[in-house]
Amino acid sequence: MASLVQGKRKTGSPGPSTGGEARAGSVAFVLPVSTAPMEARSAAELPSGAGWQYEPKWDGFRCLAFKSGEEVDLRAKSGKPLGRFFPEIVGLLRQLPALQFVVDGELVIEVDGRLSFDALQMRLHPAASRVQKLSRETPAHFILFDMLVGSDGANLTGKPLLERRAALEAFVAANAVARLELSPYTLDRHEAERWLTSYAGATDGVVAKRRVSPYECGERAMIKVKRLKTADCVVGGFRYESDSSEVGSLLLGLYDEDGMLNHVGFTATISDKERPALTHRLEAMREPPGFTGKAPGGPSRWSSERTGEWEPVRPELVVEVRFDQVSGQRFRHGTKLMRWRPDKDPHQCTFAQIEPH
Repeated sequence: MASLVQGKRKTGSPGPSTGGEARAGSVAFVLPVSTAPMEARSAAELPSGAGWQYEPKWDGFRCLAFKSGEEVDLRAKSGKPLGRFFPEIVGLLRQLPALQFVVDGELVIEVDGRLSFDALQMRLHPAASRVQKLSRETPAHFILFDMLVGSDGANLTGKPLLERRAALEAFVAANAVARLELSPYTLDRHEAERWLTSYAGATDGVVAKRRVSPYECGERAMIKVKRLKTADCVVGGFRYESDSSEVGSLLLGLYDEDGMLNHVGFTATISDKERPALTHRLEAMREPPGFTGKAPGGPSRWSSERTGEWEPVRPELVVEVRFDQVSGQRFRHGTKLMRWRPDKDPHQCTFAQIEPH
């Protein structure tokens, strides 16, 4: 894991006022566990000019970690507790020499030298025995990139990023343990742009922060540029729009090594202008099975469609789509239709396009 964060490191509005310590149950923390992390707004490109700090946007679970004495609390971006799903991180932070702090970072799990979002999702299991087993087999790492409360108990949310970063670096140096990592940063925009094409499979993009800005809890005070890639996919089926007789989304497939067409996701970015003609074209191509490997189940959890029904079509149409992340050989989110590829043979659309290199 250290190889993913080393080699690129460069040394070098206030949060909520609590009027003292905040409590989670009977435990006193300097900040309440309901503290919302600072968030980012999306942009097409990284900002330029002096005063920006660029950091990798890690592909994991965002986490605020609170410690007071022997008590540790982990909170997701949603505010939900994460400690029961990552007992090894709770134990790791509990054993640190520092007795109190609040840090911001990303929980990640490495499998075969790469970060695995699937392994993270497997942790969200109701059985404590299953979580304990996974925590031993694939222990998580905690990559830190900001500090809200120092080990001296000082609330740092009103301090500029450059001071918080210095405190975080000193904290990691004084509490050096395996699986507690310091996220790198750069002040060089060109280097940050290179990060958008490196760190294959580990990051989701790059985040830009102003070095003079405080930690603005719950505000979209950062800028994020996501790593976006494209792939040519076969249209293996479609779904109608809810309460409509026109196409709502295209179901996408890729061929595996056995020549089977597997469902990998969908795209719903169809313009109203092209929808009627596309519907007519797809209806004329209806023919089972559509997908010869893994087929669509019910509607995707990212889709607003109310029905799980879908229509298979002959695998003859190819579209180029833009995607951000892949999880379990599927696009994690909906994709954007970029263009039709009548020049592309459907059997050229393989998983090789989306596998990490």
